[in-house]
Amino acid sequence: MKPEFDVIIVGSGPAGTSAAYPLVKAGLKVLMVDAQASSGSSEPPTRPFLNARSNDAQQWKWMIGENFHALNQPDAVSPKLKTPTHAHVFEGFSAGNRIETDNFIGIGSLATGGLSNAWGCGVATLGASDFAGLPIDYSEMQASYETVARRIGISGRIDDDLSSYFGLDEWSQPPLPLDALHQRLLDHYARRRGAFPDLGFRLGRSRVAVLSQPLDERKACDLAGNCLWGCHNQALYSASQELRKLKQYPGFQHVQDFLVDELQKQDGSWTIIDHRSARRWRGTRLLLAAGTLASTRLALKGLNHSAPIPLLSSPTAAFLLWLPKMLGTPRAPAFGLGQLSFALALTPSATAFGSTFSTTGLPMTEFVSRIPLSKRYSIELLKNLLSACVVGNLFLPGHLSHNTVVLRPDGSLSINGHEHPELPGLMKAAEAKLRRIYWKMGALLMPMSFTVGRPGADIHYAGTLPMHSTPRIGQTDGLGEVAGLGGVHIVDGACLPSLTEKSHTLTLMANADRIARSLAITIGNQKA
Repeated sequence: MKPEFDVIIVGSGPAGTSAAYPLVKAGLKVLMVDAQASSGSSEPPTRPFLNARSNDAQQWKWMIGENFHALNQPDAVSPKLKTPTHAHVFEGFSAGNRIETDNFIGIGSLATGGLSNAWGCGVATLGASDFAGLPIDYSEMQASYETVARRIGISGRIDDDLSSYFGLDEWSQPPLPLDALHQRLLDHYARRRGAFPDLGFRLGRSRVAVLSQPLDERKACDLAGNCLWGCHNQALYSASQELRKLKQYPGFQHVQDFLVDELQKQDGSWTIIDHRSARRWRGTRLLLAAGTLASTRLALKGLNHSAPIPLLSSPTAAFLLWLPKMLGTPRAPAFGLGQLSFALALTPSATAFGSTFSTTGLPMTEFVSRIPLSKRYSIELLKNLLSACVVGNLFLPGHLSHNTVVLRPDGSLSINGHEHPELPGLMKAAEAKLRRIYWKMGALLMPMSFTVGRPGADIHYAGTLPMHSTPRIGQTDGLGEVAGLGGVHIVDGACLPSLTEKSHTLTLMANADRIARSLAITIGNQKA
């Protein structure tokens, strides 16, 4: 029987949609499946955050949720996981994909658009040296970086000390306005700029997949401060925005509520099966873009590969900065994601990357638990202090993680997280350096606020089936094709062989675009 589709893409997140475009533009028949059954989430606020907090009588619906979603997530590692407006994004992922964890935060999404429905929008390119030794023409990656960057919309273009680090300004829109606190930090950095190179520190504007100018039907950010809850302007990029455009191509089909549990090869083509309903679809090629964890389980199950393999993640930390001179600053509308970013050299092989954010738009509960006082006194303190604070994060390269993944006999995926022996010392060094550096910029890194996350809390996963020039079982080639599963390609983070401190989302999107461009030519020639 002839396959119904030339290519089936499992997953509709950033990698899946990026792979879809070159294929449908080449006239191929493409099926994209995801497991979202219904949105089921609360509606985000439509008025600015501060206005809504003061005047919206129904704000409990999007802050707490009609089923008390926010209160039922006391141990969530990120405020995004507590947000009722994003409940459907994370719902059912581990159970649906049969993923079990030990000392590891395993996060993924069954939703249309995947984790890009609730991400931090951080973007960056990698340099040619990051692809050294791989069977990849870096000029192809550059072309794909540009294609993806122009399509999704990126802001932050400015000549600063991080321009070359991000490598995006040629294709980006101007930066979004800074709030008063971030402007003060940047002004202090500029005045004392000569003091920072010896400390290995560079500061600049964040580059984010958020519009400062309209793009297609999406509007520019209006600084409403609702980034955590959902943007009514669609200024924040989400892969779910791509589906309407992809459906304009006659060869494209999107099917929801299809949870792929098994891959079967038959007569030179691949069948995906949802055992809940016994539904199945068949295609000549199969692209796995279900997220690193889910794609890893499907590939290992298809290979019947039960040996432990490494899983890369970026060790992370969070901290709170207080600007004493800004005490009494009134709360004002502000962009709620990264405003300033930094790169901090720690060792010759380890650079830290991080960003700082406005506290406007974040629930006070996120900070109360970090203050060494009773809740009552913590709230009183923060009411006066928080408007003069910014919150920061930090990420380290993936080679400083120490996680393993193994496929169990019952087909479930077990993930074990461990602390890399070098990590505690590096985190202490990073905290000490940041405390000294930000003090030079007029900010105090609050005592006891520097908190190291558990393994996996970064939600940056990669490297389980890495690309290799001569792949063996458990690896992929330069087009993400899984050794031992001819015709199955991994196009998400699972095939990235390394994980730097930078956000890897743009890189996995560009890599998916690069792979799909090559496959479009190959499949087109075969059909001809």
